[in-house]
Amino acid sequence: MKRMTIPGGQLRDVYVVVLATVLIVLTAALVAPRATAQSDGSITGNIITVDGKPWADLTMQSVSDQGAKQETKTDKDGNYSFRNLKSGVYHVYAILPAPNKPFDTQCQVQGGSPTRVDLNFKDIVSKQGAVAQEAVKKQEEQKKANESMKAHFTAGAALLDQEHAAKTELTKATGDQRDAAKQKVLDLSSQAETEFKAAQQAAGEKDPNAALFWAKLGDVYDTAGRNDDAIHAYQQAITAKPDVPGYYNNLGNVLARSGKIDEAKTAYEKSASLDPPNAAGAWRNFGISLYNANRLGDAVEPLQKSASLDPNNAQTWYLLGASLVYKMTTKRVGDKDQVILAPGTVEAYQKALELDPNGPWGAQAKEGLAQLQAITPGIDISVNTRKKKS
Repeated sequence: MKRMTIPGGQLRDVYVVVLATVLIVLTAALVAPRATAQSDGSITGNIITVDGKPWADLTMQSVSDQGAKQETKTDKDGNYSFRNLKSGVYHVYAILPAPNKPFDTQCQVQGGSPTRVDLNFKDIVSKQGAVAQEAVKKQEEQKKANESMKAHFTAGAALLDQEHAAKTELTKATGDQRDAAKQKVLDLSSQAETEFKAAQQAAGEKDPNAALFWAKLGDVYDTAGRNDDAIHAYQQAITAKPDVPGYYNNLGNVLARSGKIDEAKTAYEKSASLDPPNAAGAWRNFGISLYNANRLGDAVEPLQKSASLDPNNAQTWYLLGASLVYKMTTKRVGDKDQVILAPGTVEAYQKALELDPNGPWGAQAKEGLAQLQAITPGIDISVNTRKKKS
């Protein structure tokens, strides 16, 4: 055999190629185990049917949080497995027969440690059925509670209307009728209270109508003259819904009637601040409450505020004039007492007569002016009774 001779330069080239090949092989040998170590996780499990039997030939899927997907089927014993998984969070889907949606379970896979996901659909369906039945039961109970609440509320509202009517009858009752008329108001108040409290109980403490229930109870107590109960009820309504001006107005009415003037003023101020367009009405109500409670001196300030906000209300001017009469004084002049009227008394009466020349407030104002002239000779009670332009 003829011996082949390789020149020196070519020999060096061959040596370099061989060395590079050896380095590549060594590098691959070092890297390969590391890659294998990152993909040695697994998910295994067993699937049981709703009849409690192994679920064979069921399609199973695994999807990693990186989107890597594997699919397999269960064997005759309901077992399945996913191999060579990287560490991470996986969704395991059991592809159930149509029209059911795939059943989704999440699990955490750690490299080198098997993760087991068993699904017993007999237990799953049983638990879901119990949850569904409980949900239906709660819905039915809530429906009955709502129906009960509405029935009691409707009954309470009807009784409250009757109580209002009975209160009106009481104001017209003659002396021998008053006791029976008053008892009728109290009886209707008690019945309405029972219905509204039953509505409250049926609705529950967290019902969005809580404020309305308390406000209705406040009206029930207020109409019957149960001041302390009414104050408590209106305060509870405000606690439940603090942005309703009417609740503060009603609370102010009862507080004023109870002689709690400072507290009433605070309530009316809140009502006015929450509803500026109707602030005049809030102050007028304050004045009316004080007037009806024979606190005419205290009624002057809120009536003046109301008149300044709404100068075209005849009732306000009449009540202001009548309240200012309370503030008149006398001065001894010789052997006689001379009447000194509070500033604005005559003008208030005159304004009421001007605004309501043919109505009840104008008539009362006219009578008031005549009485003033009788006790204070020489005062000018003339008034322009031309109707106000609309």
